[in-house]
Amino acid sequence: MTDENDNDEKQENSETAEASGLLEADETVVNSGGRAPSRAKSRGSISDQRKTVVRTGSRLSSRIESGLDKDDQRDNNSSRAPSAATFDSETTAGYDTDLEVEEQREQYDASGRNIYKEACRLNGVIPVSYFLRNITESELIMKHHGLGPAGTKAIAIALVGNTTIVKLNLSDNWLAPEGAFAIADMLRENCYITDLDLSDNKLGNQGAAALCSTLLQNSNLTHVTLSGNNFEDKCADAFADVILNNNKIEYLNLSNNTFGEAAGLAFGPALAENISMRQLDLSWNHIRGKGAVILAEGVGGNIGLRKLNLSWNGFGNEGTIALGKALASNNTLEELDITNNRITAEGSVLLGKGLAVIDSLRVLLIGKNPMQTAGCYAILKSVKENSNSTMEEMDFGNIQVNKDFEDLFKETLELLPNLKVKHGGTKEKVKPKPKMNPMAKLQKYIQVNNLRLVDFFNKFDKDGSMSVNYEEFEEGLLETGIDLDREEIDWLIKQFDKDGDGDIMYRNVGILDENIAEQDSQFLRQCWAVIFSAGQGRPAPPSVGTSLSNYV
Repeated sequence: MTDENDNDEKQENSETAEASGLLEADETVVNSGGRAPSRAKSRGSISDQRKTVVRTGSRLSSRIESGLDKDDQRDNNSSRAPSAATFDSETTAGYDTDLEVEEQREQYDASGRNIYKEACRLNGVIPVSYFLRNITESELIMKHHGLGPAGTKAIAIALVGNTTIVKLNLSDNWLAPEGAFAIADMLRENCYITDLDLSDNKLGNQGAAALCSTLLQNSNLTHVTLSGNNFEDKCADAFADVILNNNKIEYLNLSNNTFGEAAGLAFGPALAENISMRQLDLSWNHIRGKGAVILAEGVGGNIGLRKLNLSWNGFGNEGTIALGKALASNNTLEELDITNNRITAEGSVLLGKGLAVIDSLRVLLIGKNPMQTAGCYAILKSVKENSNSTMEEMDFGNIQVNKDFEDLFKETLELLPNLKVKHGGTKEKVKPKPKMNPMAKLQKYIQVNNLRLVDFFNKFDKDGSMSVNYEEFEEGLLETGIDLDREEIDWLIKQFDKDGDGDIMYRNVGILDENIAEQDSQFLRQCWAVIFSAGQGRPAPPSVGTSLSNYV
């Protein structure tokens, strides 16, 4: 009996050892991430000293737990919980994992902010915060920011891929030709900007050449403003090519440059062929002479232009005559500004021939021209005689008109009730200033110089005959500086030469004095009569009479 018990005990110990060895092997497999044998799942218990690394919710964890009976699961709840916590802490310490880690991808910068910052760094300029704040807006207006060529280049780089800005205004930033090069390169790639303003940037002829080259290829820009950039006749041909070949630009502003006669010769033929442009501004240039004539002829051949500004160019009568002929053949132009172009009354009459025919013109600005009221009258009369005229506004600024013009305007209003006319005011008939009595002028000179009348005549009497002839008297008066005209001198001679023999005998000084006294007394009586009548019988103080003695 004892032997049987011993054998049973040995067999049980043997099985226990075997199971213990298998479980230890299982621990090694679990810790290394492998699968445990199925036999180990159903045999033995998990020791408190055993360290099991389990990933909560993983496939390996479910397989291990499924092999334990319910009692084992209850017994080992406490030991399994810290194992999960141990995994979390050890995972953060660098344990390997079978989960895929997604790589962080940098998002595409559509606005261009990052590109702009990097471009600023490469060009050695400070980023402009205003540009960064407004880079996603549809309009970017950066006037007077002092960008310079380097700052402009950084902005141009950022705008190459920009898709939000459609209106770009960089006026007065001192771009210089280098800045124009950068903008031109950018516009070759950017297909969203439609409105560009680079005015007052000193781009010069080189900058003009770069921009014109781009404008010949760009099909997106519709409004281009390039005023105040020192463009000369040298770049006129380049702009003429743009006017001739670009069929997208609707508004072109080349004002405040130094285009001259050669520019007019180039622009005229190109403008005659252009069909897309609606507004052209060539004001404040020097287009005159033959250039003005050819440009005007181009206007006559154009069929698309609506607004034309030629103010402050000095067209003169020659250019104005050609412009009158152009208006007679043009049927699309609606607004014309020819302010300050040296147009005289003669030129106005010839311009009026075109105004008597054109029926599309609604606004005419023609002020500050030396046409006077006669020229204004001729132009208004032409409009009145045009039965198909649609004129709404006429500006004759700084030119005075007379009553005849006002009467004509009232008549024109009956035909064109919506017509508005501006001018420099109505001329009032100025009453001629009363002339001073010639005898009073003579007496005043004698008194101021403390002379006697005989002394006064002695100056003229070269031969000492106590008489002076008309020539000596006239020459003497001129030498004294007394303000006397031809009529007043003749009047004085008649007063002193009573017998009409051609000599003034001034030895009869008393008679001369009487003449002067008589003239003075007559004049004073007239003055006092005026004072009494004006003051309803109340005489003015003697000082008034004295002051009035200087006037007639």
